[in-house]
Amino acid sequence: MSQEQQGAGASGQPAGRPPGLRGHGPRHPGPGGPGGPGMSMPAEKAKDFKGTLKRLIRYLRPHKYQLAAVLIMAVASTVFSILAPDVMGQATTKLFEGLMGKMKGIPGAAVDFHGIWLIVMNLLALYVLSALFGYVQQYLMAGVAQKTVYDLRRDVNAKLNRLPLKYFDARTHGEILSRVTNDVDNISNTLQQSLTQLITSVLTIIGVIVMMLKISPLMTLIAVLTLPLSVVAITQVAKRSQKQFVRQQAELGQLNGHVEEMYTGHKIIKAFGREKTSLRQFDDINERLYTAGWKAQFISGVIMPIMSFIGNIGYVLVAVVGGILVTRGSIKIGDVQAFIQYARQFTMPITQTANIANIIQSTVASAERVFEILDEEEEVPESAQPKVLKEPRGDVAFNHVKFGYDPQHPLIEDMNIGVSQGQTIAIVGPTGAGKTTLINLLMRFYEVGDGAITVDGVNIAEMKRGDLRSMFGMVLQDTWLFNGTIRDNIAYGREGATEAEVVRAAKMAYADHFIRTLPDGYDTILNEEASNISQGQKQLLTIARAILADPAILILDEATSSVDTRTEVQIQKAMNELMKGRTSFVIAHRLSTIRDADLILVMNHGSVIEKGTHEQLLAQKGFYADLYNSQFTKGSFEPEAV
Repeated sequence: MSQEQQGAGASGQPAGRPPGLRGHGPRHPGPGGPGGPGMSMPAEKAKDFKGTLKRLIRYLRPHKYQLAAVLIMAVASTVFSILAPDVMGQATTKLFEGLMGKMKGIPGAAVDFHGIWLIVMNLLALYVLSALFGYVQQYLMAGVAQKTVYDLRRDVNAKLNRLPLKYFDARTHGEILSRVTNDVDNISNTLQQSLTQLITSVLTIIGVIVMMLKISPLMTLIAVLTLPLSVVAITQVAKRSQKQFVRQQAELGQLNGHVEEMYTGHKIIKAFGREKTSLRQFDDINERLYTAGWKAQFISGVIMPIMSFIGNIGYVLVAVVGGILVTRGSIKIGDVQAFIQYARQFTMPITQTANIANIIQSTVASAERVFEILDEEEEVPESAQPKVLKEPRGDVAFNHVKFGYDPQHPLIEDMNIGVSQGQTIAIVGPTGAGKTTLINLLMRFYEVGDGAITVDGVNIAEMKRGDLRSMFGMVLQDTWLFNGTIRDNIAYGREGATEAEVVRAAKMAYADHFIRTLPDGYDTILNEEASNISQGQKQLLTIARAILADPAILILDEATSSVDTRTEVQIQKAMNELMKGRTSFVIAHRLSTIRDADLILVMNHGSVIEKGTHEQLLAQKGFYADLYNSQFTKGSFEPEAV
C-alpha cells in the first residue's frame, strides 16, 4: 500500500476499496471446458501484436540464461524421446531376424536375447534421460515464469499507486481487477505451460520428420499427405463449433448476470412479487445456454473421431506400403514399427502447436491490457523537496482555484475561501453543485487546474500526498469496513492504537454499548460486506475510527444519515466535542444539522454563490433560504419538466 493510501485510510475511509462487483468476476468456461476436445475458444486478438509481444519479451530478458538452459533441456529431452522408437525398432528387427532364421533352419540361427537386452537397457536409459531433462526444463521454466509475472505484478501494483483518482472514477472496479488478476494469470499460465509445450512440440515435429525421412521418404510422403485432409476436416468442424462456443459464453454471461442481479435484489423481488418473472427469465436463458452448450460440445466432439479416422487411414497405408518394402528388402521390419510410432507422434504436436498459437494470441491480448495500465498518465509527481507540517493547526485557504474534470468545461472558476483553525465549515447545495469536488481537491485526489489551496499557509502541491492526507479524518455516507474484527476496524484509524484507546473512541462514538451486546464483543468478525451488523452500526464504527485518528481537519459527508434520530443527537454531541479546536468541513443535505456552523458555503454549478452564518443567509432570503424552507414545505409528486 502506498504512503498516500495509508494517509487516507488511517484517518477514516480509504479510497479505492471496491464496494462490490457486477459481471466482472472470473470467466467461467462452462461445461466441458472452453473449447471441447482438441481445440480452444476463439482468441481475443491484440491491437498491436508485434509491439506487445516485444514488450512482453523484454520482461523475459533478465532471465535469458535460464531460458537458454530451458531450450537446451527441451532439445535434449525431445531428442532422447525421438530416438526411443528407432532403438525399439532395432530390438524388433533382432527378434524377427532370429525367429525367421530358426524357422528357415539356418544353422546356428538363434534369437540374440543378450543383444535385445542391451537394446532394452539403452531404451530404458533414453526414457529416463528424456524424463530427467524434461523435469529440469519444467523446473527452470517455473522459476522464469513466476519471476517474470512477479516483476509484472510489482510494476502494475506500483503503477496503480501512482494513478490519479480520475482513472478509477472512469472505470469499473471489475474492469481494473480483471486486468490485474485474470490477465496477469493468463500470462502466467502461458509462460508456465504453453511456452515449454510450444518449444517441445516444434522440436518434436522437426525431429519426427527427420527420423521418418531417414527410414523411408516414400512412407513419409504418405504420412504427410493425410495432414491436409485432417486440417480441412478440423477447420470445417471448428467453424461451426466456434459459433456455438461464442454463443455459449454469451449466454453464460447473461445467466451469471441474471443470477447475481436476482440475489442482490432479493428483497425487492419479494416485495414486488416478481419471483415467477425472475424464474421465467432464468429458464429462458438457461434453455438457450443448454442448446448452445449441447451443440458446441457435440460438434467439437466430432473432431477427435474424424482425426482418428483419418489417422487410421494413414496407419493402414503406412502398414501396407511398409510391408511391401520389407518383402522387397528395402527396409527392415523394425523400421516399419518405428515409423508407425513416429506417424502416431506426428499429428499430436501439430494440433498442440495450433492450439498454443491461439493461446498466445489471447495471452498477448491480455498483456496489451496490462500494458495499457502501465502506460496510463500518472499523478503529478511529488515535490522534490516536500514541505512538512509537524503540528498542523488547520488554517485552510482556496486562492483563485479553478478546476474541471474536463479541462474544456471548468466546474469551478476563481474560488476563494478562507477557513481559520477550529472553524466548522458547512458546504450545502443541490446535487452536482460541486460539494464533493471541493473535498477531492482539498485532499489532492484531483489536482487544481489553476490557483492554489493552502494549509497553514503551505501550498498542498508542495507537500507529500501521504503527509497531507494524514492530517484529515473522513467519515463518509458510504461506510467502508473490511473483513476482520470490530477492534481491528476501529484501530485502522491509527497504527499502534492501544485497546484502551480503541474502547475510548468507541464510547465517544456511542458504539461501545452495541459492540458489547454482540456475542464476541470487540472480537466479533465482520464479514466481507459487514452485513452482519446494521447500516447505522457500521456508521458508528467509521466515526469511532475517525475519532481514534485524532486528525487536525475533519471531513464529514452526511456522517449521521444512516442512524436513528436519538443516536444522531448523541453522535452530534460526540462530534461537537471532537470538532473543538479542529477545522471541520461538513457536507450536509439536511440543513437543520448545520445551523451552528461558523460558516456556511452555498454552492451551485461549482461556484460559491452565498456564504455566511445560518441567520445571515436566512436574512438574505436568497438561494439558501429557499433551500432551507423547502425542507418544511408539503409538496406533491410532480414530474420533472422535459
